[in-house]
Amino acid sequence: MKRRIEIGILLSRSGGYSAISNAKYKGAMAAIAQVNQNPALAVELIPVERDPLGQIDLYAPLCTEILRDSEARHILGCVTSWSRKEVLPVLERAGAALWYAVPYEGFEASAHVVYMHACPNQHLLPLLDWAMPRFGQRMHLVASNYIWGWEINRLAREVVTTRGGEITGERHLSLGETGVDGMVEEIAAIRPDFVMNSLIGPSQYAFVAAMHERMPGVPILSCNLTECELPLMGAASDGLIAAGPYFHTPGAAFESSHEAAGHAAIMEMARLFDAHPGSERLSLAELLSLDANEGPIDPQTHHTSLPALIAQAEGGAFRVLHSLPARPGDPYLTRPDRSQTRQKLRLVT
Repeated sequence: MKRRIEIGILLSRSGGYSAISNAKYKGAMAAIAQVNQNPALAVELIPVERDPLGQIDLYAPLCTEILRDSEARHILGCVTSWSRKEVLPVLERAGAALWYAVPYEGFEASAHVVYMHACPNQHLLPLLDWAMPRFGQRMHLVASNYIWGWEINRLAREVVTTRGGEITGERHLSLGETGVDGMVEEIAAIRPDFVMNSLIGPSQYAFVAAMHERMPGVPILSCNLTECELPLMGAASDGLIAAGPYFHTPGAAFESSHEAAGHAAIMEMARLFDAHPGSERLSLAELLSLDANEGPIDPQTHHTSLPALIAQAEGGAFRVLHSLPARPGDPYLTRPDRSQTRQKLRLVT
């Protein structure tokens, strides 16, 4: 008889970034079904679902509710870095864990988070290494006004200026804001070689549409764009360039890296729980140390080893232009082999 293990699912199935959440949800639920139907596995996963509706103030209370009202101690969830930061204190108090399956900005290695998607040495740095020799040295930065945008822009700025490039401007929009005309007019006046786009949700869709109309020839690069959002932009998405660990190809199992990461997170949970009965009640550090050499997750940083792919949108799909083999996640950019780019550390007094 299978051991029943409750796991939390904390994803906003509606709201501005629901396309990403629903892709993760699809991958996670497919993995749960796969685990539960596999007679070779001794575990049955029971999802305990909560939907924050894209409202930041609901994440912590609903995370608390999952941990209070069920036996779940592992939660797949959150899409934005803001929401991840919101639930961290709840996880810390309960000794619970979040499996975070979205690209993020790095510079974090929480004892209560597994980072199942790419961090900057797996998306931004390979993307800039590839883009600058092709497009030029003059980069313009646009981003949503929160943690992801701030940190990606900060790191991109340092990389480009260290290599002798120029930042032609930097603009932020509040989450959900779609008033992009001034931003686009500025780009049209300055004419940078390429734009680094760290907008999310409706802000990104409005920006891409306006740029397609006003400046169709300017390359727009992103580290957080996947197939699940291309239908929301239609023909305006053609030409967009993205970095990530996975892009869908004909016959492939998953339609986007969000779906793939959601699936991988659940499957890795199931593998660990099945191999070590009772391990679902251990701390995350204890769980990951049980077979540190077996899985893809680094037991020290809790980051996942992933390939780095660069692709361009064409007709509602991505075509891979460049690929690099799997590399360990390096959240603090300390490993010497992380990419061609080297980050300078500065003493601040």
